[in-house]
Amino acid sequence: MMNPLVTDLAVMGVPVAVTCRVLGFSKQGYYRWRASSVTDRDWEDAHLVNAALGVHADDLAFGYRFIADELPEKGIMAGENRVQRLCQDHGTWSVFSKKRGLNRRPGPPGHHDLVERDFTAAAPNELWLTDITEHPNPGGIAMNP
Repeated sequence: MMNPLVTDLAVMGVPVAVTCRVLGFSKQGYYRWRASSVTDRDWEDAHLVNAALGVHADDLAFGYRFIADELPEKGIMAGENRVQRLCQDHGTWSVFSKKRGLNRRPGPPGHHDLVERDFTAAAPNELWLTDITEHPNPGGIAMNP
């Protein structure tokens, strides 16, 4: 948020109108923020995060879905997407959560490397290469016997 920067620059003598014009937002928005720097949404999010952290502390296996299911029992109504966003912003994860796809290892090659990755030929007609996608295979993977 750029509004604290406008305040800091105003203390150093830079006019608010100039700073807002350079940063590309309105003076009215800045003065509205200055009158009430904490919005209702921020206030509600802070209470929701505190409640979510309390639910998560009870059982560290709870991810955002379970937290969203438990919040109505505490009298807090919030959608699952909002709970997910706030949990993600505050690093509240289930102890069992894992990010898929980060630790994949390549499997064995589906073909034999007859040229041992050396694609240079000493004379014409010694080494021929092809793309295996040219040859249909009902199994889907080209395998040399």
